Amino acid sequence: MKKSIHTQGKRKRAIARATINPGKGKVKINGEALENYSTELLRLKVKEPLILADNIAKKVDISVNVNGGGVNGQADAIRLAIARGLVVYDESLKKTFTEYDRLLLVADIRRKEVCKPNDSKARAKRQKSYR
Repeated sequence: MKKSIHTQGKRKRAIARATINPGKGKVKINGEALENYSTELLRLKVKEPLILADNIAKKVDISVNVNGGGVNGQADAIRLAIARGLVVYDESLKKTFTEYDRLLLVADIRRKEVCKPNDSKARAKRQKSYR
């Protein structure tokens, strides 16, 4: 095995940086075990690449630092960083991940639309009154 693998994932304003080292299958997010991370739904989202690459995920320890954005954006960023790291560790996972969900390896580049001048929201226009 190579030394340690460093990857990153982004979603909206959230940035996750993952480090993969040989180990026993422990996953830590911001120094906290994955079992204690956020809600059950977001835990399952983060576990997707680990479940798909079950045999490899048991051989490595994954440490993720994530900041910025909201809870959903952070979960997507973590998922992306972990999946990218596992693909670097074992190239044969690329096909599996792509068939399951392309967003495991390709970042979703959508961002918040900016507010236009003299308007309250990104799409809302000033109302006109003809009376």
